[in-house]
Amino acid sequence: MLIEIYSDLVCPWCFLGTVRLDRALAERPGVRVDIRWMPFQLNPDLPPSGMSRDLYFTAKFGGVERARQMSAVVEQAAARDGLSLRLDLVKRIPSTLQAHRLVRFAERFGKATNLTLALFHAHFQQGRDIGDRDELRVIASENGLDGDAVADYLAGDGDVAAVRGSDSQARQLGVQAVPCYIFDRRYALSGAQEHTAFLPMLDLARDELAG
Repeated sequence: MLIEIYSDLVCPWCFLGTVRLDRALAERPGVRVDIRWMPFQLNPDLPPSGMSRDLYFTAKFGGVERARQMSAVVEQAAARDGLSLRLDLVKRIPSTLQAHRLVRFAERFGKATNLTLALFHAHFQQGRDIGDRDELRVIASENGLDGDAVADYLAGDGDVAAVRGSDSQARQLGVQAVPCYIFDRRYALSGAQEHTAFLPMLDLARDELAG
């Protein structure tokens, strides 16, 4: 089964969604899946250097206190699934264009999922700036990619059009929020659903293979 996951690397619900999908897959060990990460930018107009967290929260949510309340909601939801988030460590909201490019680069080496999870971990659990090219090179090196090759790639404009095109295509398909999961390009599931919401889709794949 092909699962295309539209997500953004600064979306905590996307991180939580991966945990819940993994749990569902663990309950359906006979279902083989091909996961592909599809770029979506929640903040496509952010400058390349990103924006301070407090300024971003004030602009988007009307104030830091409101943002803290929303952060508490997602942290509590994640904790119930055994995922610890440290949103207090995030000092800047990065542009995710470069990070999405890096995931596409990693895909060439079969490391897209590992790299995506590493970027989620770096941002949401360590407060690292995943919009910074030097930081991205370090994260990539920590996860088995050639740091020099990554630096050369990020210094160019490879896959910029592809990332922006994927984002545009998602919006044309009606994707307005992430995560959004497309199963075999036929069925869609939107939001960080409980893991049980994935099971009918996985069962359908298993039944079709059996038939």
